[in-house]
Amino acid sequence: MSESVRRPSELSHVVEGAHGAQSHMVDVGEKVVTARRALARARVRFPAGALARVLAGAGPKGPVTEVARVAGILAAKRTAEWIPMCHTLPLDSVTIEFAQLADDVLEVRCEARCQARTGVEMEAMVGASAAALTVYDMTKALGHGIAIERVELLEKQGGRSGHWRRDEA
Repeated sequence: MSESVRRPSELSHVVEGAHGAQSHMVDVGEKVVTARRALARARVRFPAGALARVLAGAGPKGPVTEVARVAGILAAKRTAEWIPMCHTLPLDSVTIEFAQLADDVLEVRCEARCQARTGVEMEAMVGASAAALTVYDMTKALGHGIAIERVELLEKQGGRSGHWRRDEA
């Protein structure tokens, strides 16, 4: 017996209960298993000259991008522990890549893939976020002006909604 009754809403994780809106985990048990893929990014902005030092291997705590890569992969694998309504997914692949976009901007990209009943977007976004946070942690001694910016989904494939790609302005 549930006190909750599903109400039509744009928010799939909200139901109307006896005491108002309540959160719930979406039931994906009847969905078809399909190949899922998501690509997300986070940008890390550094004070002038700091990123060059990091990419040259002069980070204060060691090989910054390799430690951040491992942190991003581990975090993506544990997304359901970070995000309360996320389903635990059997990830087939998680990759983390880094690219220098400007003298002071490092882009972290995370791609996650799986065969599942629900999307893998959160795993990609958590992976990119954790890798960016690790870059920050490992380089904060270079300056407190380091900032993590624009954590966002770039692309997703699979499931009922099909393929989606962010339009770049």
